[in-house]
Parts: sequence; structure tokens; C-alpha cells
Amino acid sequence: MDYLIPIVFYGFAVMILISAAVVVFSKKIIYAAFALLFTFFGVAGFYVLLNADFLAITQIMIYIGGILVLIIFGVMLTTKITGADVKEGVTNKIQKGFALLATAIIGITLLIIYGNVKWVMKEVPEVKSTITPIGNALMTDYLLAFEVASVLLLIAIVGAVLIARRK
Repeated sequence: MDYLIPIVFYGFAVMILISAAVVVFSKKIIYAAFALLFTFFGVAGFYVLLNADFLAITQIMIYIGGILVLIIFGVMLTTKITGADVKEGVTNKIQKGFALLATAIIGITLLIIYGNVKWVMKEVPEVKSTITPIGNALMTDYLLAFEVASVLLLIAIVGAVLIARRK
């Protein structure tokens, strides 16, 4: 079973890298938004591997369920933008060259560091779930702040819908 964890880790890493590249290099905004879904899902997978169950569920509920859906709705509510291409007006070949050079230098540096570090595997103690204590704290000590945040988000969503419908 221990051999399976590195395979899952590298699977999530490849998924994050490929979907993040699609987000960056996509000409269509809606394709970039959907590729961001897989990037967020891969990060949630990393949280699961780190036994951070609350962060994994929060990643899925807030980023995938809330922010990403809001981005997709924002793109779809905007008139005729779902098929629009991303403009390249400001970027030129010199800027792309500097960006490629900086990316290559950082990537090579990270690969050198990765290759020179002595990785030590330690036995990790069994971790209890953090969901129950955090849930109890949110529903007792921090209930007022939790409810104020939810009402504020509801007001923001209603305001965004009213602004979008007015146009």
C-alpha cells in the first residue's frame, strides 16, 4: 500500500501541471476556466495526501464549488464572451522571451535542488480527523463571524446578479 502513495502524488502533480498549462496557454476564456477546475481538484488531492481533510473539503467547496462556478457564470453571463479569444495586444516577442528565460532558469534551479537533496522518509504517526473540532468551533465559538461571512457572500452574489441583469 505504501508504494501507491507516490504514484497518486505524481498523478496529481501531472494533472496540476497539465491543467495549469492549459489555463495559462488557452486562447479561450471558458477553456481556461474549466482547466482551472482540474488544477483546483489536484490541489485538493494533495491536501488529502497530507491528511489535511478539512483543507481538502474547503478547497472543493469554496474554490471549485464557489469561486470557479462564479467565474464560469461571470464569463457566460457576459455577452458573447464565451467564444472570445484572449487578446495579445501588449505582449511582444521580447516579453515572451524574458518570460521563457525566467521560467527555464527557475525550472532548472528547482530540478537541480530536487536532485541534490537527500530525501528521508519518516514514519508518520496516525492523524485524527480535524473536521469535528473545526466544525464544533465554527458552530459554537465563531458562529457570529461564520454567519456574518455567509450573509456578506449572499449580498455580494445578489448584487452581482442585479448588476449583470441590468446590462
